[in-house]
Amino acid sequence: MAGSAQRPLRADARRNRDKILAAAVRVFAEEGLDTHLERIAKEAGVGSATLYRNFATREALIEAVYRNEVAQLCDAVSDLLEEKPPYEALRAWTRLFMDYVTAKFGMADALRAIAAAGSDPYGHSRDMIQAAITVLMDACAAAGTIRTDISPTDMGAALEGIALTSARSDHRERAERLLDLTLDGLKARS
Repeated sequence: MAGSAQRPLRADARRNRDKILAAAVRVFAEEGLDTHLERIAKEAGVGSATLYRNFATREALIEAVYRNEVAQLCDAVSDLLEEKPPYEALRAWTRLFMDYVTAKFGMADALRAIAAAGSDPYGHSRDMIQAAITVLMDACAAAGTIRTDISPTDMGAALEGIALTSARSDHRERAERLLDLTLDGLKARS
């Protein structure tokens, strides 16, 4: 929706949009990306017109779901740092990252098609994820719990590599082992 970038949504419109995105995540996970959009509208408790007013195309909805999931992943950083010591927050966030990647595994083809059509669902998302990693690693470095010779960019590359090789749900145990190996190597040595 072109106007949404220029003016904020009313509270009720924002709630409807959020309900649509939450329903889309559930329905896409259960039924696949080709499910009828009317099914998502029904699951969200809104009319089809409300869905299409917010997301004119399936591709727009898929991209919005992806961007929303990235935002939620990155927003979790502050809560984790409030609830846990920095190293434990980093460890917990890497698990959330793997959950996110596993959930998005089925969206990969659709996101590539969206990118091929001229949109870039990944660009801003990469920056957001890198910023989240930086905040976590800075907190860990300030607490003296991790080495300071490893950059957030290197950590991001390691997480991407683990995600690429282990993102499918049937490879979760491998991902957990690789995350533990990576995080153990990141610990400060006395």
